[in-house]
Amino acid sequence: MTPQALSAFLWSVADLLRGDYRQSDYGKVILPFTVLRRLDCVLEPTKAAVLAEHAAKTAAGLNPEPFLLRKSGQSFFNTSPLDLKKLLGDQFHLRENLDAYIQAFSPSARDIFERFDFATQIEKLHKNGLLYLIVEKFAAIDLHPDKVPNEHMGHVFEELIRKFAEISNETAGEHFTPREVIRLMVNLIFIEDDEVLSKPGVVRTIYDPTAGTGGMLSVAEDYLAEHNPGARLTMFGQELNDESYAICKADMLIKGQDVANIVAGNTLSDDGHVGRKFDYMLSNPPFGVEWKKIEKTVRAEHAQRGHDGRFGPGLPRVSDGSLLFLMHLISKMRPAAEGGSRFGIVLNGSPLFTGGAGSGESEIRRHVLENDLVEAIVALPTDMFYNTGISTYVWILSNRKPEARRGYVQLIDASAMGRKMRKSLGSKRKELADEDIDEITRLFGYFTAIEKDGRPVSRIFRNEDFGYHSITVERPLRDEKGEPVLGQKGKGKGKPQPDSALRDTENVPLGEDIEAYFQREVLPHAPDAWIDPEKTKVGYEIPFNRHFYVFQPPRPLAEIDAELKHCTDRILSQIAGLSH
Repeated sequence: MTPQALSAFLWSVADLLRGDYRQSDYGKVILPFTVLRRLDCVLEPTKAAVLAEHAAKTAAGLNPEPFLLRKSGQSFFNTSPLDLKKLLGDQFHLRENLDAYIQAFSPSARDIFERFDFATQIEKLHKNGLLYLIVEKFAAIDLHPDKVPNEHMGHVFEELIRKFAEISNETAGEHFTPREVIRLMVNLIFIEDDEVLSKPGVVRTIYDPTAGTGGMLSVAEDYLAEHNPGARLTMFGQELNDESYAICKADMLIKGQDVANIVAGNTLSDDGHVGRKFDYMLSNPPFGVEWKKIEKTVRAEHAQRGHDGRFGPGLPRVSDGSLLFLMHLISKMRPAAEGGSRFGIVLNGSPLFTGGAGSGESEIRRHVLENDLVEAIVALPTDMFYNTGISTYVWILSNRKPEARRGYVQLIDASAMGRKMRKSLGSKRKELADEDIDEITRLFGYFTAIEKDGRPVSRIFRNEDFGYHSITVERPLRDEKGEPVLGQKGKGKGKPQPDSALRDTENVPLGEDIEAYFQREVLPHAPDAWIDPEKTKVGYEIPFNRHFYVFQPPRPLAEIDAELKHCTDRILSQIAGLSH
């Protein structure tokens, strides 16, 4: 069954809910029932064997759980003789029987329905006389992975969540990332390890602290399965939104992953994987979302644990927490001596340059650049995401850079790539084609300065190229006669006092001598100026667009004059026409 056909079927369920449910609440019914039918279909082939084993082991006084997992062939089971089709045989006790059926799932699967608050929806459907109709509808469709592969199922869940969020004016993009962006990120974090990953029996870990419905983890697993069927990727994640968490957990259950590795809760205030380190990581944290609710916890960790905690380098402003996720991922890197890590994170433009020298943002940039962690930053086309049209960037960080990359950062401008979609999805109007992903991956692999059609698309910089000294330039406060006012006491005694109204700052590139810069750039214009050395700070920013700016010369004056003359003549002739 195609994702389109399945999506159409699920939307036909919405027709039954119309009137009794608000449109924005359709997902509260459709999402858990879709998961339930999926699990129902997966367990069907081994149902009889599981029930027989349950009876035998219970009679023998043994804990049946490990035996049932073996019999089900899955990482979950259900001990009820019922399934969705059998439930229809007793419509007068449907609500009680459906509750009992859900309670008979093993704990990890049962938790999924608790996260959906499914019991409340069953009660509401029952009261509105809709429960039988909904169960009947879902019992008629086969959602076994043989019929609907995991990848298709993932697409359908994402599409449903996006539509429900759109209807209720929520930010759909908080839940998931376009698949082609994930494919690009996966390419970039795996490309330099192709040799290692192609070895038989290789086992690696991957982690997403903002897992959503599990899309990033799934695409990474598909990539590895395609390139090396013998490799195994163990997945870890954490997700704040209960619905998304439930879907992610269901997906992991069916794939045979250990669902204890997928944790619910807020990654920043309550890390679900304390002390763990990972080989690879991917994340698309929400753009520009404030962290006021968890400010106390984050500030306490920063103050009390410093660099032993996650937020040692500094704290960004409360209005945007995306750099907190960057630091969280850095804290999860496996030490280089133990093989190191590589990760990809999607950020908006703000973390590149927001905040002057000494600010939290600048100090975080300083930390990643002075520790040589940034491999590359890729500018994506605008209109790539479902909830925003703004510019976005993929950062690739690693503590095991290949020799040639050490000390350098590669900037790739892919903003002109991508193609227009036939139909917009929310704010998403563009997508990266396979050839675009391949080209960006090649540019990354070449690791050299490259121009295309007369404009740069790849540039290489030293880490220190993004650093600067922010110097404070003072000029003397003068009295009515124009004479400098001198200090009367302390260490300023006898020295000219600064005039705060004339105070200025200059940014001196890190590699340049401050005094030489001052003599050349400042003193010719202000001979009475001096530097206050106590106020000198180191700052870092990555002015991405400036490095890819291509000067467009203005058109010749004659051409502009001719155009103006043509416009003027046309207006005069129209005025002449009006006067007749």
